[in-house]
Amino acid sequence: MTETIWDLFDLEGRVAVVTGGYGQLGSQMCDALAEAGANVVVAARTYEKCAEKADALSVEHNEAMAVEVDVTDEGSVERMVEEVVDAFGGIDILVNNAYDARGYGVDFEELTVEEWERTLEGCVTQAFLCAQNALPHLRESDYGSIVNIGSIYGVVAPDHRMYGDADINNPPTYGAAKAGVIQFTRWLASYVADEGIRVNSVSPGGFYSEEMEGVEDYTDVFVPEYEFRTPLGRMGDETDMKGIIVYLASDASKWMTGQNILLDGGWTTW
Repeated sequence: MTETIWDLFDLEGRVAVVTGGYGQLGSQMCDALAEAGANVVVAARTYEKCAEKADALSVEHNEAMAVEVDVTDEGSVERMVEEVVDAFGGIDILVNNAYDARGYGVDFEELTVEEWERTLEGCVTQAFLCAQNALPHLRESDYGSIVNIGSIYGVVAPDHRMYGDADINNPPTYGAAKAGVIQFTRWLASYVADEGIRVNSVSPGGFYSEEMEGVEDYTDVFVPEYEFRTPLGRMGDETDMKGIIVYLASDASKWMTGQNILLDGGWTTW
């Protein structure tokens, strides 16, 4: 019997680990995967926030789980994977969303080696560690899928003119690290393709943040400048990450691997 579109997007019975799972974008991803039927593992450094998110998902959808993890620490990642497998029996989906970018508000000439290396570790190394430790369990799954979160600034450079005095100008550390995530995605996709495991990345554009509303020049300079440069005329909203995450995690994308999808309202079109 041919699968329907609803069958293809159905994640019932699958276990999805989302690092950085309670943040602005991570929370969307957790919601989407849970709504599609997955048992979601909310993983990040602050257990209390992970637990709050996991409890809400468990009430509204299937059983979810919170795990405290430092994704830049090999032992911590190993323990995370062990906890998930002990609780759910395996891992089907890994979303590498966590990152730690340094260097915001710092002139290039003043950027330190420590800030540079910390960002590479917090973006690229964490994706490597999580993928490496989850891989044995993804191999046992019939639905293994890794989704890495890149950025438009891993593909193009920022327009430095649009930030005003907001001190949020995108630093070189972030773009270099996210470009590394995108290339790691391609390499890993090629490496595990013959085992039926798919690896893709999503590179989001800017998402509007209510938490930034009090920052100087955010709402009156940066936001309108950003929207002016975006063909669809707006920043990302509270649901824009949901569809693409379910698509890449599910059988709806079962013939897609090694791809970087730009989710940016057209920002990189011109």
